[in-house]
Amino acid sequence: MAEETEGKSLDGATLNAGIEAVVMGAESDGVPTGRYLVAEVDGRVVGALMHTWEWSDWRNGVVWWLQSVFVEPEFRRRGVFRLLYETLRSEARIDERVVGLRLYVERDNRGAQATYARLGMSSSGYTVMEELFTEAPERG
Repeated sequence: MAEETEGKSLDGATLNAGIEAVVMGAESDGVPTGRYLVAEVDGRVVGALMHTWEWSDWRNGVVWWLQSVFVEPEFRRRGVFRLLYETLRSEARIDERVVGLRLYVERDNRGAQATYARLGMSSSGYTVMEELFTEAPERG
C-alpha cells in the first residue's frame, strides 16, 4: 500500500509486527492502539482502514483518525471505501465522546483528496510535521 500510494518501501517485519499489535489488541496506557475495518467480497479482503484515537482538549472530545486506507485496484470506484467510511462515521456519530473524523493524505494524491471531499471531508488547514526516529524501540 505505501509503495503504491506514497512510493515508500516498508520493512516487512516491522509492518507485520505493527499490524499484529493492532489485531491482537495492544494497548498504550490502557487505550487500544487501534482497530481495523475491512471490506470483504466472497471472503476476500478488498479494502481496509485502520482507526485510531486522539484526545482534543480544544474540543473536549475524541477525534477518530483514519489511517492505512487501502482498496484493491480492481475494487476502486465501486463504493468500497464509501462503505468503510460511512460505517466508521455512523459509529462515531453514535458515540457522544467523538467530535469528528480526520485523516492525512499525500499532498499530491488528488484522487484520494477528491474522494474524501465527496464524502464531506474538507482540508483542515494544518500541515503535518514529524520527527521519525530511525531506530524503532524494541517491543515485546
